[in-house]
Amino acid sequence: MREALLYEKLPGDRVRCHVCQWRCSINPDKLGVCRVRQNIGGVLYALNYAEISSMAVDPIEKKPLFHFFPGSQVFSLGSWGCNFHCKHCQNWQISWADLPELKSSSKTLSAEDAIKLTKREGCGGIAWTYNEPNIWLEYTLDGAKLAKEEGLYTVYVTNGYITPEGLDMIGPYLDGYCVDVKGFTDRFYQELAKVARWRGVLEVTERAREKWGMHVEVVTNIIPTMNDDDEQLESIAIWIRDKLGELTPWHVTRFHPQHQMAHLPPTPIAALERGYEIGKRAGLRFVYTGNVPGHESENTVCYSCGNLNIARMSYHTDTVGLEDSRCRFCGADLNIRR
Repeated sequence: MREALLYEKLPGDRVRCHVCQWRCSINPDKLGVCRVRQNIGGVLYALNYAEISSMAVDPIEKKPLFHFFPGSQVFSLGSWGCNFHCKHCQNWQISWADLPELKSSSKTLSAEDAIKLTKREGCGGIAWTYNEPNIWLEYTLDGAKLAKEEGLYTVYVTNGYITPEGLDMIGPYLDGYCVDVKGFTDRFYQELAKVARWRGVLEVTERAREKWGMHVEVVTNIIPTMNDDDEQLESIAIWIRDKLGELTPWHVTRFHPQHQMAHLPPTPIAALERGYEIGKRAGLRFVYTGNVPGHESENTVCYSCGNLNIARMSYHTDTVGLEDSRCRFCGADLNIRR
């Protein structure tokens, strides 16, 4: 447990949290929406500091990040709780958890030891993932500072609901930003995750790229009957093109029935391919289909000369046509961080 970094004290021992865009007003002894920030005697505490639910060594492509240190291994850490309550969450056992009741299931790992493990495992960097990292701000900030001192890269895999001030706090130490843009209507976000002010996700993502120079990739999990319409997909693609740039990768990924949405079928491959075509028509240079191992759109192909730059089969990566961040054959900028 650690005192929170971003909050204000209110009358009557209430506090207001400023870590995520809910900006919860929390009464004494109560928790915020994320279930891991508690008002104890008029002081806001992060209950999940150094509390670990999951850790693994992953290919960076699993995040998914395709244009960020391709082929490298990343040390992945997750904690407990989330500020979204997505009906299709694949990690709902940890994201929907009530940490005060899960102490026996949780492990502690100091930020210093996390960086030691990252180096010991031969990883290029560290990613905070599995559950929402922005509600783990205090711990991820400590880890990110240490990682940069050791020459390691740092990654958030996020729903993007951090506040601008939260982003600005960790921004100097964060290299990669893999963000879910789940849909593009108020109704969809409300139905899926009970989130009304979702456009703040877009604004903060733009800030991550423009103010802090983070490498940004966007993920959209296409859910049958919910966000698979052409209007939403086209709107996401146009936003990426206009606000993040045409070289920003967009991953349209296959939904698999999970949690409260087990009644829906998996996304048809044709729907993913339609999303791919929508992105290409909008002018995006790099659109990838995800959760379909072996699909040809896993590969990175130069938009200028058409040559293969990176071949992928599931999480196996073969870099065949890169020179720094450019195409080895024609010199086109591929927006690849290495």
